[in-house]
Amino acid sequence: MPSPFPLLRLPRLVLFDVFKSLRIDEKIKLSLCSKKISTQINNARLYSQKVIMCLDLGHEIRVYSENYNDSFEISICPDSWKRYNSNAQQFSMASCTVSAIFVSIGVKTFWKNLQEGCLSVIRHLLNMFQCKISSNISYYNSDLYQPTILMLFDLQVEFKTLTIQINGSEDENLLNQIFSNFKLIEDLIISHRCLSDFTPVFTSWPQKITITNSAWFTLEHLLACTCTRITLGWSPLENTDLDVILRKWKAGGFPNLEYLWVNKYYISNDRMTILTLNPLEVRGNVIQTDDGSKKATFKRYPHCIEMCVTPF
Repeated sequence: MPSPFPLLRLPRLVLFDVFKSLRIDEKIKLSLCSKKISTQINNARLYSQKVIMCLDLGHEIRVYSENYNDSFEISICPDSWKRYNSNAQQFSMASCTVSAIFVSIGVKTFWKNLQEGCLSVIRHLLNMFQCKISSNISYYNSDLYQPTILMLFDLQVEFKTLTIQINGSEDENLLNQIFSNFKLIEDLIISHRCLSDFTPVFTSWPQKITITNSAWFTLEHLLACTCTRITLGWSPLENTDLDVILRKWKAGGFPNLEYLWVNKYYISNDRMTILTLNPLEVRGNVIQTDDGSKKATFKRYPHCIEMCVTPF
């Protein structure tokens, strides 16, 4: 019988190269073998591959590579479910001892407190990988993930995608806490029932923003927005507001803007002009900035407009 390979006796940089070559599932499984191995993997974090950590609507946390070719799932299950998994073993995860069982797509972990389990798994993964977060917070899971998201903001963890499905005025405080951390978010999607009286406080902006019901997102908000992509559903903006936006863009405003889509049932659909821009300002459906550095393809559809910006 061959003797075990002395992995931890390898020189530090060689050991880091070994960890770097492992698949996501191999690295996570290895980290659960012992605290000593887990510590060595954590020390090699900056040499690790970059991953997306997806916090699911249920009690699953998925980790996958940026090219989606490599993935691993960790389920957060109630401790009572252990009776259906008699072969569960004890492992160490973020200074906590947890029962777990390996399955074909990952590992099931069993916790007396699901919130504690969620936070422990996230901390364990953050110590191992260079992570960006993808998460969906809704009124179905807000009790579990809302404190988790706020903890991640405190840690200054970056979000690739954050989707918020809120349920009226009781979630406005959460929204304003998210708005104060916009700089950590690449793509923000907000879906809600009705917040027409909501007064947001913006201190920064994500790279991309999508609001499916933007009754509360005013012209003043849009004029201050620095996102590269802006998508507004059921917007309160009128044709005169859109004139203001286009003229600001022509004058050199919205320097980061690459795409704008605004939907509202009452947008005028006069196809003879693009809003009130005169023919000298429009060539077909193409608008150009005053300094000639950019052009925008402008399209009108029933009740919505679309603007795609490209540099010359």
